[in-house]
Amino acid sequence: MKFSGYSSSVASVVPVHDIFRKSRSRLPFKIFHGNLTGRGRILNYSQKRQLSAKAKMVVEQYLPPWFSVAPMMDWTDHHYRTLARLISKHAWLYTEMLAAETIVYQKDNLDRFLAFSPDQHPIVLQIGGNNLDNIAKATELANPYGYDEINFNCGCPSPKVAGHGCFGVRLMLDPKFVAEAMSVIAANTDAPVSVKCRIGVDDHDSYNELCDFIYKVSSQSPTRHFIIHSRKALLNGISPAENRTIPPLKYEYFYGLLRDFPDLRFTINGGITSIDEVNAARKAGAHGVMIGRAAYHNPWHLLGHVDSAIYGAPISGITRRQVLEKYQVYGDSVLWRDGRKPHVRDVVKPLLHFFHSEPGNGLWKRKADAAFQHCTTIKSFFEETLVAIPDSVLDAPIAGPPPPGREDLFDNIQTLLPPPYESSEEELLCA
Repeated sequence: MKFSGYSSSVASVVPVHDIFRKSRSRLPFKIFHGNLTGRGRILNYSQKRQLSAKAKMVVEQYLPPWFSVAPMMDWTDHHYRTLARLISKHAWLYTEMLAAETIVYQKDNLDRFLAFSPDQHPIVLQIGGNNLDNIAKATELANPYGYDEINFNCGCPSPKVAGHGCFGVRLMLDPKFVAEAMSVIAANTDAPVSVKCRIGVDDHDSYNELCDFIYKVSSQSPTRHFIIHSRKALLNGISPAENRTIPPLKYEYFYGLLRDFPDLRFTINGGITSIDEVNAARKAGAHGVMIGRAAYHNPWHLLGHVDSAIYGAPISGITRRQVLEKYQVYGDSVLWRDGRKPHVRDVVKPLLHFFHSEPGNGLWKRKADAAFQHCTTIKSFFEETLVAIPDSVLDAPIAGPPPPGREDLFDNIQTLLPPPYESSEEELLCA
């Protein structure tokens, strides 16, 4: 299949190794200590000034993170983020979680893990770990790449992470360490910092325990932004996939945090799958909404409406054919970059749901399976497979309202809120 002519530049999707790194001065290494006197977040003057400068820099460059795509291992890689940015200009994108040890041990091969093309801004790096020295070194090594925020993973329930690795969601049981880690991260980056966590772990799942975690971390570190997956994690007996479905969603915990910590910013995550639900969550007070698998499994219909339906931007009118034309240029520029990878299959993987629910989708996937066996370029792959997709699908722009969702999802949330947080100052001081 031949692409129609398309005049827009494709320079923004050049290989990541061809871009320059931003050279920005690093903050001196120093662990911040919060003052626990008083009920609110109390920071010293230098912390406040530093955080204000970081936040202002990001706000001035990009629209707020009202919508973001969750960090997902093996999914939100550079290829997916390239596709996502071709569809949405304003969604905030997250990397896969990178272990601090990986960054430190691969310091001579950092571009493989940390480089990204400039068009992917605004972009957030998520790191994980349980060693303060490695967390500090990893953040310092990542700083020149110019990420727009650094996020610390306190939510992954995978046995490799929370079990054997002893980090991820298990760190919610040690808020003092999380506060130290966040202080170390903030001291070694020019970007704002945030924490992604769950609402609890195993039997530590009361609203007060969640509030204790938020209070201790925000009081003892510069952390002002929390992304809350509104389910608790069960560390024994169920898989990571089951941890996304079995523990019940408790959105009332999230909205309780908005009430009890009015000076912090909270992004809601978990169970939200449509633009209608994103707008409903924000209408109910959420500062931002994060969506994971729905943004991966139906990128065209979900991401395609983010800019207009959430950010109020004009509808772009871009078509699937135009997106694929640009993606082909990107894909063929990165194939076999290190002599062995990425393969055609690696680059095409984010496209496997591009025609979700459209005519020809099943045939296209079958042709794709066959083409993976012998195609050596993205161009040849498209020529062989896209004949299965009608021109009416390829050339239809994003238009009309987004697919419907549960607009009333949060209508009664204020009547379900848990009792206001009551902390024991003496207990917190001794924590």
